[in-house]
Amino acid sequence: MAHSQFDLLRQRRFVPYFIVQALGAFNDNVYRQAIIGLLIFLGASTRERALYAMLAPAVFILPYFLFSALAGQVAEKLEKQRLIVITTTMEIAIMSLAAVGFLLQNMPLLLVALFCTGVQSTLFGPVKYSVLPSILKPEELTGGNGLVEMGTSISILLGMITGGLIFQLAGSHGPQAAAGAIVALAIVGNLMARRIPRIDAGDPTLRVRWNPVPVSLEVMRMARRQPAVRNAMLGVSWFWFFGTLITSQLPAYAEVHLGGASGSATLYVFALALFSIGVGAGSLLCEKLSARTVEIGLVPVGAFGMTAFVLDLYFARPGLAPVGGLDLAGFLQQPGSLRLVVDLVGIGMFTGVFVVPLFALIQSRTPNSEMSRVFAALNIQNSGFIVLAAVVGLVTQGMLGWTIPHLLLALAIANLLVAVWIFSIVPEFLMRFLSWVLVRTLYRLRLHGIEAHVPDEGPALLVCNHVSYMDALILAASVPRPVRFVMYHRIFAIPVLSWIFRTAKAIPIAPEKEDPALMLRAFDAIDAALADGELVLVFPEGRLTADGEIAPFRSGIERILARRPVPVVPMALRNMWTSMWSRHDSRMRRMRLPRRLRARVEVVAAAPVEGMQASAALLEARVRELRGAAA
Repeated sequence: MAHSQFDLLRQRRFVPYFIVQALGAFNDNVYRQAIIGLLIFLGASTRERALYAMLAPAVFILPYFLFSALAGQVAEKLEKQRLIVITTTMEIAIMSLAAVGFLLQNMPLLLVALFCTGVQSTLFGPVKYSVLPSILKPEELTGGNGLVEMGTSISILLGMITGGLIFQLAGSHGPQAAAGAIVALAIVGNLMARRIPRIDAGDPTLRVRWNPVPVSLEVMRMARRQPAVRNAMLGVSWFWFFGTLITSQLPAYAEVHLGGASGSATLYVFALALFSIGVGAGSLLCEKLSARTVEIGLVPVGAFGMTAFVLDLYFARPGLAPVGGLDLAGFLQQPGSLRLVVDLVGIGMFTGVFVVPLFALIQSRTPNSEMSRVFAALNIQNSGFIVLAAVVGLVTQGMLGWTIPHLLLALAIANLLVAVWIFSIVPEFLMRFLSWVLVRTLYRLRLHGIEAHVPDEGPALLVCNHVSYMDALILAASVPRPVRFVMYHRIFAIPVLSWIFRTAKAIPIAPEKEDPALMLRAFDAIDAALADGELVLVFPEGRLTADGEIAPFRSGIERILARRPVPVVPMALRNMWTSMWSRHDSRMRRMRLPRRLRARVEVVAAAPVEGMQASAALLEARVRELRGAAA
């Protein structure tokens, strides 16, 4: 059955939450842009507007440093739907205060309300992403995160445009229109929050501590325990650094290097729209590219794409715009404008491809009882990277005299270096990338029964027929959860593939006659993995098929289940025998390319068999039934 992430937009478990988070991002940006509109309405000088432009981000982001740790604890302790209602109720109160500021045209009061908006966003932040694993299935995490990122990026863009237009459209009634708009949006958000289904607390017994410094250090240590999660968090924070540096340069870039008219925001809004639409498109593309798994192999794809398009943006326009004073139509008529448009969309698109799998990875690898605190730690770290991006922009341009293209060139190089560093620390990212490229290049996967029968959590054995040297990579690309593979030690030792297998924590095994010590270590490793709640996949035939048929299953599977009787999921590979890397055609004396480019391969799963009832003969019969359907 074909699935689409857009199916989530018809389901109550997701839609109210999606609307609430999108409305929150929209209203925040309406409010912030409306303040700029009020300054213009009041005749504020350019210097006063510039002062606000520097002060407002600091006022908004300060609460993330002060209260994120507290917010993470509260989000862990309380039932999450209730907390979302509380934070959206706070938004009504804060926007009512801001409305008074607009009506009185009182800038200090509006800045106080802006700080309170930062506090409310800080409290909502840990809930925003920790909710998703509770309302989505594992195979929906990538698509759900893609929708959230798309909704956030488009809401921010539309909020900025709407906030900027309020005073232009309402004229002398601008303050009243701004006041009414932000309060109405807050009320709608609160009403939608009340439609979110109940979501259990992660740890209702948690004792909330109020001292921000030790608690912040504690949640940061908690978030860094798993190397993959720690470095995924670094990747997300780099996304914020990268995005902040890019978007903060767009106003000046649009005027100086795109040729926008002085004092006009048209080309700036157009450039921002291209970047935001790109982020949304890339975020949505992740589900298709990942085949509905948490595919961190997309992270290198995103990183290299970001670097490529930023580099091309630099080479496309390294100097000043040849013509100034342009409106949108005039810019689009200029030579080279299409290349600039493609670059801005491409930067945004690969940024979306980069960040969505990182969010999904953090969610899939973090215990539910720690999820909110881990995202609180991520918010603290993100805030630091956002501030760092602002400082880098000021230092490189104010003190070093760099132009914006020079800054873009440095950012492209830095992005490549950071990506290489992260991937070297956690080779799993690069391993998944290589696996993803291999599988998607050689095959078109069709999956049947994976979502229904592979358990979302807890230990299980997966058993499958063994046709080719690519089987493990294909199955890893098909199952949403990480899988530990048991494989013949000589295959495990194949150059290049060996690095991939080690990084994937595959378990090498040998027959008792060949290496009894290695066999014992393998069974101990399998039992330990199952005890830790992992998925373990075994090829019970013990070797590659020599004739395309399934060989008798060996008794090792029964030995595993005698120690730990976990559920066993029968699986089968179809259409692999005539593909590359099987023993078809004289046992690999020559490798046969697939009969069609990107041959269609099917992975089929059946209902789990209880471990106490499973036997080698029963499991062999189930796999034969699945495999036999290919005829």
